[in-house]
Amino acid sequence: MFGSPRGSKRVVVLGSTGTIGRATVGALIERGHHVICPVRPASCPEARSRLHPRAEIRPCDVIDPEALAQGGFHGESFDVLVSCLASRTGAPQDAWAVDHAAHSHALRIARGAGISHMVLLSAICVQKPRLEFQKAKLAFEGELIGSGLTFSIVRPTAYFKSLSGQIDRVRRGKSYLVFGNGELTACKPISDRDLGAYLAECVDDERRWNRVLPIGGPGPAITPLAQGKRLFELLNKTPRIRHVPVALLDAIIAVLSVLGTVSGRMRDKAELARIGRYYATESMLVLDTATGRYDADATPSTGDDTIFDFYARTLADGAVVDLGDHAVF
Repeated sequence: MFGSPRGSKRVVVLGSTGTIGRATVGALIERGHHVICPVRPASCPEARSRLHPRAEIRPCDVIDPEALAQGGFHGESFDVLVSCLASRTGAPQDAWAVDHAAHSHALRIARGAGISHMVLLSAICVQKPRLEFQKAKLAFEGELIGSGLTFSIVRPTAYFKSLSGQIDRVRRGKSYLVFGNGELTACKPISDRDLGAYLAECVDDERRWNRVLPIGGPGPAITPLAQGKRLFELLNKTPRIRHVPVALLDAIIAVLSVLGTVSGRMRDKAELARIGRYYATESMLVLDTATGRYDADATPSTGDDTIFDFYARTLADGAVVDLGDHAVF
């Protein structure tokens, strides 16, 4: 943690109902800030039960710029805009509508409301933009940097949820699936709580202003093979690892791409398959642009929660992880 807050600020948080958004809202309030959460009307009952009790919830569609201006900002003045908003699937239309257009509208409205600082939750994978959602995120990053506002662009590594899709599979006695030898990629997973705290600290810590901030969780980088082996260890079972060739994903993408020429639904499925291949073959670590290699040592860490502790708690509780939008990965 970096220091203590300098004083209460009025902070608007977009994407407050997601797991990271909820953690960020709580961290901001605990640091003494007044937090306003524009939330879709249909989600307000859930938001009131799950967000920090001191969060101010304002019903409005954050994707609709007129609704956001009138129902969210309401002609008032604020200090900081924090966005944890992201497209649900990463499909091209969704990505450009949310990751780019909705943020562009919000930035314009925020400037009119006197906001001088924006904290943006982005993604570390935009370092090598091959997918539409990465291009959409990167396009808005550029707009924010050029806007004249103080900015803090946070690019986290893998989330715990995105690495938890096989817990139930292993618990039911099935093998753990890895691509290639299971060591094609590595990451430094970060928990919702640690990431929420990091985002909240960006509001006050000037060392994080006007910077792009890659961030991972504590400990060394881990591979999918290491994740699988640890799951079996926690269950006191002999590891059963099934190696899936990356070529299988290539074949799926090729078929869906052909079908996508006549079907928008298949076109979106082809993009989702490309997303899957990307995460199967690219590490979520800082990219050394000089060498083209990912560098675990250059990837900063924060917090206390580890993915293996999360696995242990989940298995001990017998819980099934609600993957939500992370199920696509």
